[in-house]
Amino acid sequence: MQIQAENPEEYVKKLPEDRKEVVQKLREIIKKALPKGFEEVVSYGMLGYVVPHSIYPDGYHCDPNQPLPFMGLVSQKNHIGFYHMGLYADEKLLNWFTTNYPKHCKTKIDMGKSCIRFKKPENIPFELLSELIQKMTVNDWVQLYEKMLKK
Repeated sequence: MQIQAENPEEYVKKLPEDRKEVVQKLREIIKKALPKGFEEVVSYGMLGYVVPHSIYPDGYHCDPNQPLPFMGLVSQKNHIGFYHMGLYADEKLLNWFTTNYPKHCKTKIDMGKSCIRFKKPENIPFELLSELIQKMTVNDWVQLYEKMLKK
């Protein structure tokens, strides 16, 4: 379920009523915890948090016209998806997250490489996500990204 929107506010307005409140709460948590330098955009049909070209002119290697993606938030038909590329690229960060997840949530983690899927809003570990978001700066992400590209 992709939502076509020009900006983050429009994205949230176009969400189904049962998703607006929780996505807006996640958005507020992200914006509050996000280290300086990242920018909120609508990208790939979801809310995106990127390293802008003003900081990383090379952009995303798959499409250099796009800024470097870092996180995403999307409302899908059966879940809310929270993407964090640091979890995919940094094994230490992934281990920290998966170790701490059960301390914040009673349900089993539903996770792909960088995507955490939440089928029920009441099972979203907001506090843990806030901690995760603060763990990687723009410079940390750019260095890790470039290291991964050179492999």
